[in-house]
Amino acid sequence: MKLTQTKLLLIISTLGLTLLTACGNNTQADNPQSTDVAANSPNAATSPATTTKPSQENAENHDDGHSQGGQVVESGPYHLELLPIVENQGVHLDFFLQNGDDHQAIPDANVKAQIQSPGGESQTVDFTYDAADKHYEAVLPQAEPGEYQVAVQTDINGEKVNGRFSFKK
Repeated sequence: MKLTQTKLLLIISTLGLTLLTACGNNTQADNPQSTDVAANSPNAATSPATTTKPSQENAENHDDGHSQGGQVVESGPYHLELLPIVENQGVHLDFFLQNGDDHQAIPDANVKAQIQSPGGESQTVDFTYDAADKHYEAVLPQAEPGEYQVAVQTDINGEKVNGRFSFKK
């Protein structure tokens, strides 16, 4: 009888430790969309503007019909979304800048990105507004394979709103 109780106690303890390990092991490495650009980039531009980083929850649970399938950052009254499209000649970047309440496009902002390549090189890319598709776009030519860190910096009539994203090629 005591041997059975000992086995039962051992099984329950093992299951408890397994559950604790599984539930408590949620690290940033498990969530590649929540990497922070500035922390990894000595050349990334910093500003006193509002900056937020995307979360797995925002990207997956933003199913109200306004997401384009990219990484989403809700920053104050704004919806920022980066959608990288890998092409043969590089990476096409679509950036959606919208009002957070009604998701209307904001066409008159100045948008640029500080991009850190997998090799550690940093470059600034200017976005242009595509009025037909109601988003900003840029091309990152000849992109090498690996993970890219992106800090998108917007100026909306003097108001600075920034978002941090990452993608893999």
